[in-house]
Amino acid sequence: MAQTGVQLDREAFSCSICLDLLKDPVTVPCGHSYCMNCIKSHWDKEEKKTIYSCPQCRQTFTPRPVLRKNTMLADLVEELKKTGLQAAPADHCYAGPEDVACDVCTERKLKACKSCLQCLASYCEKHLQPHFEAAPLKKHKLVEPSKKLQENVCSRHNEEMKVFCRTDQQSICLLCLMDEHKGHDTVSAAAERSEKQRELEVSRQNIQQRIQDREKDVKLLQQEMEAINGSADKTVGNSEKIFTELIRLMEKRRSDVKQQVRSQQQAEVSRVRALQEKLEQEITELKRRDAELEKLSHTEDHNQFLHDYPSLSPLSESTHSSSIKICPLRSFEDVTAAVSEVRDKLQDVLREKWTNISQTVTEVDVLLSGPEPEPKTRAEFLKYSCDITLDPNTAYTQLLLSDENRQVTVMSKHQSYSSHPDRFTYWCQVLSKESLMGRCYWEVKLGGKGACVAVTYKNISRAGGSYECWFGRNDKSWVLDCYNNSYNFCYNNVTTRVSGPRSSRVGVYLDHRAGILSFYSISETMTLLHRVQTTFTQPLHAGLGFNWFNWFNWSPGDSAELCKLK
Repeated sequence: MAQTGVQLDREAFSCSICLDLLKDPVTVPCGHSYCMNCIKSHWDKEEKKTIYSCPQCRQTFTPRPVLRKNTMLADLVEELKKTGLQAAPADHCYAGPEDVACDVCTERKLKACKSCLQCLASYCEKHLQPHFEAAPLKKHKLVEPSKKLQENVCSRHNEEMKVFCRTDQQSICLLCLMDEHKGHDTVSAAAERSEKQRELEVSRQNIQQRIQDREKDVKLLQQEMEAINGSADKTVGNSEKIFTELIRLMEKRRSDVKQQVRSQQQAEVSRVRALQEKLEQEITELKRRDAELEKLSHTEDHNQFLHDYPSLSPLSESTHSSSIKICPLRSFEDVTAAVSEVRDKLQDVLREKWTNISQTVTEVDVLLSGPEPEPKTRAEFLKYSCDITLDPNTAYTQLLLSDENRQVTVMSKHQSYSSHPDRFTYWCQVLSKESLMGRCYWEVKLGGKGACVAVTYKNISRAGGSYECWFGRNDKSWVLDCYNNSYNFCYNNVTTRVSGPRSSRVGVYLDHRAGILSFYSISETMTLLHRVQTTFTQPLHAGLGFNWFNWFNWSPGDSAELCKLK
């Protein structure tokens, strides 16, 4: 109530034109007061200059009243200013376009603080007071300000809608209940609200449970993200250390080679220079002796010649040219060749291992939704296509590789391959140079009678003719034999007959992490030939071979090619 009184005081000392505290207040003949400048400006704008009206009560005056400052009112306003009273509600108290306005305010409308469901009207704080004071109004239901009060009134009967028709799922009034909704399943709006409220609470509980579950998931993902960042930072740090050590090692080796070459260079140059100085001294001595001999040869007196000749000192032992061995200028070229060989081997190792490193990095998968589904169309498989080449160091000596190391052909004679510990010495097989991790897809084009398409661990045995070296006959390799018009799959020496359409092209899909290995017949469509579900414990290599189940039933000209896939 005290607050209401203050509000009344504000309005009593406010100018109804500017809605602010009165400034130089004047009172017009009808008794209403305004700011002097406000009423003057208002009257200056009157269309009829001979008639002037009060903005509030519309009473007219002729002639224009003479205005004088109301000193008593001005003093009161100044006193109110000292107490901190504002002339009118702040702008945020007035209703804007998005606000619910008081239905009682006549001038500038204030924001409504409550709406009455019985009165179907909204009230500001001042005009709401009767609902707290008058006994009949105290029973009315007040709600938060609403612009939709008229939606509670039946548009047909202009009555409050207190009934809900479940048949038509809409609110109706009592007259509607007696008319077009007669016989329908109806309840009071309050009863329907109670039931819907219970459903709402159940929905809220479900939502809150889902929120809790999702918050847990978010927390798990946050932890996983922190773990990923920590692991990545640690890996980068460790990798930097390892690469720094490698660089330091290479720098040391470079320095060692440089030092050794320079040391050898200095020793050889010193040896050559010493021999050179010895020869130059010998040349000088020979020239001096030659001059003496020349002088003696020109002596005309025979007796004098014969007297001086025995006094000549004998010549020192000569350095024979045959003792000086000049090496060709390629003295240090062998060192360059040796360093180049180290470089080439290092490049091969880096190229082979880089594929493994790169695929391992791209295999980081922490999504709670699980791994990506297996491809179903060739276009989806091609997303995982990888560029694979064959390693000549692993090829059996009767296999000839193409220039790009993609195609292998069986030859009738052994090829001039150098000895290598990775080479298959008995079985007609070859491995890929690249290791395989993650999701990979490649295709093999078969020629002649066909070939074996395999995947194997790198540590499969190579030397000799034991089963430990033969694709599919051990627990380190999986192979699909594609021979003439038949397929056979073999792992750990267990053979499975495979049916499917014969094709000159076989597709291989590997999901290393998921442990999936699939073979497909490729023609106009892809047909699954055989699928393996296992656990791979090491990086794999692709393999091609020509060792049939009926032993060496292969012939020169049989071939297989790793296809280039776009």
